Amino acid sequence: MNKIFAKILSLFKSKTKKEKTPPPEKKVVKPVETKREDVEQEIKKKELEMVRVLEEINKREREVERKSRLLDERENYLRRKEQSLEAKQRDISRKQQEIEQLRKKQLAALEEIAALSKEEARKQIIKETEKKLTAWIARKTKEAEETIKANEEELSREILAEALRHGVTDFVAEYTVSSVELPNEEVKGKIIGREGRNIRAFERATGVELELDESNEVRISSFDAIRREIAKISLQKLIRDGRIQPVRIEEVVRQTKAQMDKILLEEGKKICQAVGVYNLPTEIIKTIGKYKYRFSFGQNLAVHTIEETKIGVAIAHELKADVKVVRLGCLLHDIGKVITDEEGSHVQVGVDFLKRFRLPEKVIACVAEHHEDRPFSSVESAIVWIADAASGSRPGARYQAHEEYLKRMTHIEETVKSFEGVKDVAAYQAGREIRVIVEPEKISDDELTILVHKIAEKLDEEAKWAGQIRITAIRETRAAVTAPLRGTG
Repeated sequence: MNKIFAKILSLFKSKTKKEKTPPPEKKVVKPVETKREDVEQEIKKKELEMVRVLEEINKREREVERKSRLLDERENYLRRKEQSLEAKQRDISRKQQEIEQLRKKQLAALEEIAALSKEEARKQIIKETEKKLTAWIARKTKEAEETIKANEEELSREILAEALRHGVTDFVAEYTVSSVELPNEEVKGKIIGREGRNIRAFERATGVELELDESNEVRISSFDAIRREIAKISLQKLIRDGRIQPVRIEEVVRQTKAQMDKILLEEGKKICQAVGVYNLPTEIIKTIGKYKYRFSFGQNLAVHTIEETKIGVAIAHELKADVKVVRLGCLLHDIGKVITDEEGSHVQVGVDFLKRFRLPEKVIACVAEHHEDRPFSSVESAIVWIADAASGSRPGARYQAHEEYLKRMTHIEETVKSFEGVKDVAAYQAGREIRVIVEPEKISDDELTILVHKIAEKLDEEAKWAGQIRITAIRETRAAVTAPLRGTG
């Protein structure tokens, strides 16, 4: 401490000496006494400053000494703690050794008493445990099976009820009658034409029957849904065009028949969108469009397919099955019913058709197995079968009478078409009225009368259920020529 004080004092004196020397440029000479007073005052200031510095140094030294003592105490505490832990560790090690020795003695005593080695005892314990677990597992399995059997019917009802609720569809199907609104009475008169020639030409060209009453509505009646659709679209075109006459009627009907592929494609897109299926090949979509014009036991195939797909998708969600496969399987399961140019059951025809487009095997399997023609290969096939049965067998979904009606009407037309020279046939009034159009090149006027009698005899044998049948045969010849335009002047 004294050394530090001496050093500070020496530095202070040297600084004071330097300050006593006046700068060389100042040449003002002060009196000696004045200088001494200034020096003494400066020395006092420096001494006070030195005292303050020394107090600060002493304060810091005391703080350092205090912290040093705290560190020493901490170090002593940690040392004692370490010694205590080491003693405890030695005690624990000693007790562990004692326990291990005791365990070995007890194990040896047990082996001696039981006459079994450690490995033999372990195997025996495992064997006993396995026996107990086997009995417990068997008991629990039996309890689970009984619980499932008790609740399976209720759970099945709940799943199907929820699925059927999702299967509600607002798709509208027209069975045997379509209607077209007329803008006014004048259009009704144009449709009838002079002495009814326009309405006769329309019925002859389309093969349907038109019914007009006092309301501004025309009803189109036919058992063939495609004919009825062609007639409906043609009539709407004629009403918009305003030129309703026999030649124009035939032209519009011919154009509409040529546009049926486009119409079927649009209907197919509507059905696909209704069930959430997109990006199918165009030919498949067009074939699906025929669903709207196909009935199975009175149930429209489009309505049935949409309803079944919604039910199947709901069940697939409940059972955690592949929803995409179920959706496609339900949509395509009856596609063979609308393919009429191939022989075989609708299941096989549909499978052969879909294989051409390389659809997933699981989807084709759903189509092939939806009538249980072969065992189910996946849970998705079973779901498609359940959804098909749920949609087709619900009360009011199907009725035999409509299916039988379609078969009878189709049979009448096919019977009449079997005669040579018949070009087209249309059956009306549940088969009690038939209109036959013949090819004038093959049937003369005299032969026409004979043909009508032959048709009547044939139908009398094969369609007695229809009662009296009125047959109207039409033989029409036309000649057309275009005169050349000649210049004038």
